[in-house]
Amino acid sequence: MVELAFLFLAGAYVGWNIGANDAANCIGTSVGSGLLSYRKGIILVGVFVIAGALLQGQHVMHTIGKGIVTAELPVAAVFAALLSAGLFVTSATFFKLPVSTSQAIVGGVAGVGLAAGAPVDFSKLLNIVMVWVLDPFLTGLMAFGIYHLFAFFLRRVQRPGRWDAILKWLVLASAGYVAFSLGANDVGNAVGPIANLGVPSHWLALLGGTALSIGAFTFGHRVTETVGGGITVLDPLSAFAAQASAAIAVHFFSIIGIPVSTSQSVVGAVVGVGMVKGVRAIKRGRVVQIAVGWVATPTSAGIFSFLLYKLISLAL
Repeated sequence: MVELAFLFLAGAYVGWNIGANDAANCIGTSVGSGLLSYRKGIILVGVFVIAGALLQGQHVMHTIGKGIVTAELPVAAVFAALLSAGLFVTSATFFKLPVSTSQAIVGGVAGVGLAAGAPVDFSKLLNIVMVWVLDPFLTGLMAFGIYHLFAFFLRRVQRPGRWDAILKWLVLASAGYVAFSLGANDVGNAVGPIANLGVPSHWLALLGGTALSIGAFTFGHRVTETVGGGITVLDPLSAFAAQASAAIAVHFFSIIGIPVSTSQSVVGAVVGVGMVKGVRAIKRGRVVQIAVGWVATPTSAGIFSFLLYKLISLAL
């Protein structure tokens, strides 16, 4: 019972990290465009992220729980995977980097699976990595297309005031949709390893969703600055196009159980809308810095979790 309590605390810690790092993926573009205050945006995130976790969080939870490592892991291995992912994302959040929590936990689970000598499904792992590579390009293309599609229709609105009202509601709706998709996908990253031990998914979804929400409230402002204006300057239509395309992609992959990165989705989408204004409008140095983080995240988390579990095993 004590061991399970420690696992719940570790899962809540990872969930808190996800909320703190990924709240920016839901509202960073809205705040950056000046259409939504940070305070109102973070309340919206808190509500919708819990809804997504409870309604559709079980798909990715199953993949993380028994899809990558197909046998039940020792409790110490699950703890090592959660702790390594949590510490890595805490560091990234402090430095305002929108890293992938999905990559951190997948790397952590694979690392402890190898350390424990458990069977790792490398074909499933390869499929997940392929989605990670394709996802930012997919969302970038979608954002570019959505921007031009809605610009075509909105320019035919005769009254400027009505244009502004439509844009505001589109941005708010897409921000809520991203938050819902975040809850549906990333709650599995927070508590999925615990599901490996057979704990009921609905209680894990509630724990993870609540932890994500608290993380967004308490520490979500740091990465919001990077996504909101650190890559390219956003107007309201750009914010909507970026959020909508990222939400569609993350929600789709959540339904099929792929732990995809909301950070990759949103950053790819922001770059896509930035291309509307030309390549020079994109802060390429910042994009390269973020991309390096995406490569380093699963590798570092995997190595750290592998070594951490080995150390724990020696101490037991």
